[in-house]
Amino acid sequence: MNKPNIVLITSDQQHWNTIGAFNPEVRTPNLDRLVREGTTFGRAYCPNPTCTPTRASIITGMYPSQHGAWTLGTKLPEDRATVGEWLSRAQYRTALIGKAHFQPIGSTTQHPSLEGTDKLHDYDFWRSFTGPYYGFERVELLRNHANEWLAGQHYALWMEAQGASNWKDYFMAPTGTMDGKTKFHWPIPEQYHYNRWIAERTNALLGEYKQSGDAFFLWASFPDPHPPYLVPEPWASMYDPEQLTIPKLTPGEHDRNPPHFGMTQQASPDFSAYKETGFGIHGYHSHRRMTEEEHKKAVAVYYGMISFMDQYIGTILNRLDELGLSDNTIVVFTTDHGHFFGQHGLQAKGGFHYEDLIRVPFIVKYPGQVPAGHVSDSLQSLVDLAPTFLSLAGVPVPETMTGVDQSDVWRNPSTEARDHALCEFHHEPTTIHQKTYVDRKYKITVYYRQTYGELFDLEEDPGEIHNLWDDARYADIKMELLLKYIWAELGKEPMPMPRVSHA
Repeated sequence: MNKPNIVLITSDQQHWNTIGAFNPEVRTPNLDRLVREGTTFGRAYCPNPTCTPTRASIITGMYPSQHGAWTLGTKLPEDRATVGEWLSRAQYRTALIGKAHFQPIGSTTQHPSLEGTDKLHDYDFWRSFTGPYYGFERVELLRNHANEWLAGQHYALWMEAQGASNWKDYFMAPTGTMDGKTKFHWPIPEQYHYNRWIAERTNALLGEYKQSGDAFFLWASFPDPHPPYLVPEPWASMYDPEQLTIPKLTPGEHDRNPPHFGMTQQASPDFSAYKETGFGIHGYHSHRRMTEEEHKKAVAVYYGMISFMDQYIGTILNRLDELGLSDNTIVVFTTDHGHFFGQHGLQAKGGFHYEDLIRVPFIVKYPGQVPAGHVSDSLQSLVDLAPTFLSLAGVPVPETMTGVDQSDVWRNPSTEARDHALCEFHHEPTTIHQKTYVDRKYKITVYYRQTYGELFDLEEDPGEIHNLWDDARYADIKMELLLKYIWAELGKEPMPMPRVSHA
């Protein structure tokens, strides 16, 4: 049998319940097609609710506390073994098109970053550099979300090649000239949008791989629907804010939560005890600055960004069909982490492990191998992707990967390979540091050097409104979960070398 191809399609910061097949308020016909043709895993989790740590976990099969890129602003060490390297040794072609974010925006002589500000706009460099990069033979990169001034790298070169000599007009200073106060409607023509670029370049590589006959691992990494909430028309006006369910705070829900939860709802909270401004641990600022009308419009535009991205995901799926590659290609769609757009009175992301932030959409299609039209509640983690891809490709999974091989579960989604998932968050040594253990029924979150925490019964309270941490009726359950968490933490250490001698 031919080695299977692998296409990983990811969005950025997409709430788990924003696929039209399961949420009638959102229109995603192409993701709905994947739902029909594959298996949807409804209980999939990220290992960290921020970009760099989880993206590094996707390619290393390790947790952030193991691979070293433990928060935003850190760098995945270049000596970490990645899924791309192992697949390359098995004669796979490997490529990443779109957002990588394995390295920080900050860059110093002692700690250089290929994705740092000193490189983003060095166009002579990007004209000649396409890899290798963390096991990817070829990379074509961008770093911006919507009109952020970070626009550059291969994406900027592509816009120029498309005839957009004025492309800087669509991005904020200091790169461009666009007004940073622009909201909701991004006036960039669709033909210059990065969704088109990612799909176009992905499809070009698919054609090359088809012609060469090589097996391939190709990651199409879309930057949306990560804020800022900006999208071209007609997508900016696609949804009527008055017709949408707008998530809101439940009065009193933070009364039993750790202190920083309630502080987010204050007009002028004092975060000095956490040694940070409030930007690092939550979306307080962006949420508190929104009027009710702006909040409604932000939700509508967030959905529009998803629908716009869905259109270009469809062109990738269609290209696989046109080339006759679909039957022997594993397609996985997911995101790096979730998103708050009003749930619990929060916006964006940060030091909170609600399902909205750590649970992710997750669809697997593999004709003849993974059941079509199936929905499974078997627990998945993004840290499992690397070992599962290797297993399906017939490549031995290295002992350094602590993720779980889910290949048998993908083929038979009524089974399960893990009984819990773990999630970490650690922004700075002086601020929020939390870890979460979640199983089929319960979720428990502990904080470094703190006696407070969170305990939710996800079956009885799926909205996570009632924190049971201090509820005496759940004292025994809390103790049991704490012990399970401790052993789960110990169990995720990399496996030692096998013992070969009595000496």
